[in-house]
Amino acid sequence: MAKTSDKKVAMKGVILAGGFGTRLRPLTLITNKHLLPVYNKPMILYPLETLKKAGITDIMVVTGREHAGHFMQFLGSGHEYGVKCSYAIQNTNNGGIADALSHAEDFSQGLPVAVILGDNIFEQDFSKDIASFTEGAKVFFKRMENPHRFGVPVFDKSGKKIVRIEEKPKKPKSKFAQTGFYVYDNEIFTIIKTLKPSGRGELEITDANNAYLDKGKLSHGIIKGLWSDAGTFDSLHKVSIEIAKRGL
Repeated sequence: MAKTSDKKVAMKGVILAGGFGTRLRPLTLITNKHLLPVYNKPMILYPLETLKKAGITDIMVVTGREHAGHFMQFLGSGHEYGVKCSYAIQNTNNGGIADALSHAEDFSQGLPVAVILGDNIFEQDFSKDIASFTEGAKVFFKRMENPHRFGVPVFDKSGKKIVRIEEKPKKPKSKFAQTGFYVYDNEIFTIIKTLKPSGRGELEITDANNAYLDKGKLSHGIIKGLWSDAGTFDSLHKVSIEIAKRGL
């Protein structure tokens, strides 16, 4: 079990665990994909432990209504895992990440939020990023050969400053992928209300990040060590093997 950071932070944690998990059917006809096993424990525990390790113990799980009871039965109040769990039901499972996050506005109580996708597994410790956060937004990228499935940053000529983040570009302009860990001040909920659905019919979190970028309030970090989503059979299998090897 992840060790909690000794430094308490005034920040809430949000795990986004909705969606239909169509790429993992027929397994997801039984339960939500975030409750499927990754090596020796349910997937949801990895993001929960990432937040806990960073010093965040007040956590909301946002999910769809189909399997919401499964999360409550497994995690309960969160006491067994050293956290406090709350739950919110996303009205639609295909509204997008930003739509899912909007359900945590009341829970945030005006505080910043650390947001993690329920199928993202990180080796990295974010405690320093959380402790030093003051305002705006911070996103995290991982260098990879084929980042086209994710948000991809476009850098200026210096290669240091981001000028735009493109969502799932056919021809990525850099080798970096936007991971599923984000830190926002409470302005994120105002920004989400201004977003319009993309061509996929979703409220894109990349659009929210670009809104912060336009305000000059977006910073970024680079992920070191293991990062994987576990949303396909191949990625689920590969990350399970990696976790077994590394003893995570």
